[in-house]
Amino acid sequence: MQIVGLILHLDQHLLEFTQNYGAWIYGLLFVIVFCETGLVVTPILPGDSLLFVAGTLAAVSTATGEAVLNVHLVAGLLLVAATLGDSVNYGVGKWLGPRVFRMQDSWFFSRKYLEAAQAFYRKHGGKTIVIARFVPIIRTYAPFVAGVGAMDYRRFIVFNVGGALLWVLLLVYGGYFFGNLPWVKLHLSKVILGIVVLSILPGVIEYLRNRRSVS
Repeated sequence: MQIVGLILHLDQHLLEFTQNYGAWIYGLLFVIVFCETGLVVTPILPGDSLLFVAGTLAAVSTATGEAVLNVHLVAGLLLVAATLGDSVNYGVGKWLGPRVFRMQDSWFFSRKYLEAAQAFYRKHGGKTIVIARFVPIIRTYAPFVAGVGAMDYRRFIVFNVGGALLWVLLLVYGGYFFGNLPWVKLHLSKVILGIVVLSILPGVIEYLRNRRSVS
């Protein structure tokens, strides 16, 4: 359970991981973002906050004056991870097809999330693939729903790449700019905690809203 907790809250432990494992952190970031975007079984992995915190830490220097992370390498790797993740998710959805809506809830599948993504897709059309990049949970299920609905892949890949560019570059470089502010450097741990809280706040609000509607 301790390992699971570390993975699910990797954004909070990123600095510690970087200090302990060095360059391996790049591979770990790649895997986390790929899984969060590419596998419907892992929608709760950190996304927005992970990208932003990675960018923030890239602005931090070690005692020797070297950057904790290379911001351009982080952005490039995570752009590839996000694009590949959505493509794999789309492929799985297309392979399963509409019969997925007859599947029952299990530890790895949630009909509620699938139906929420489907409703989001109906409302926004192909733009869902771009918009959903900034919406936790929906981000994981949107490409899957596009595959189930047999969206033309050439059209899908345009939205996929465009959404990945916006999501990764805005958050990683936004975090990098933010991390270069003197006040942030002096209060880095508090800032990271605040980022994590803000990133999970929409999910908490949605959970409370659903509980209220049920009661």
